[in-house]
Amino acid sequence: MSVYLIGFLRAKDWKWYREYRASSEPLVAKHGGRYLIKGGPLSWLEGDAAPPDAVVLIEFPSRTQAEGFYRDPDYRPMISLRQTGCLTDLLIADGLAEPVP
Repeated sequence: MSVYLIGFLRAKDWKWYREYRASSEPLVAKHGGRYLIKGGPLSWLEGDAAPPDAVVLIEFPSRTQAEGFYRDPDYRPMISLRQTGCLTDLLIADGLAEPVP
């Protein structure tokens, strides 16, 4: 069952992003992940909260791989780097189970 890492980013500035991207994208691939959404235009349909500046959606084959990405020692400095440049809400959500034939 696929698992999704979902991030809502509210940027203070984007100076951190180039270094973050160069390091985090290979780590996502190392753990079997693939980006489905990485920024782009947003259309807020409901709710009172201010929309984030960016949304990130990464698909992983399993929760173990998604958590492995987040806990990878090589990713730890990228967490700190990201947190200096933006406020982030980050979560992991299970996808739908495959139907049984």
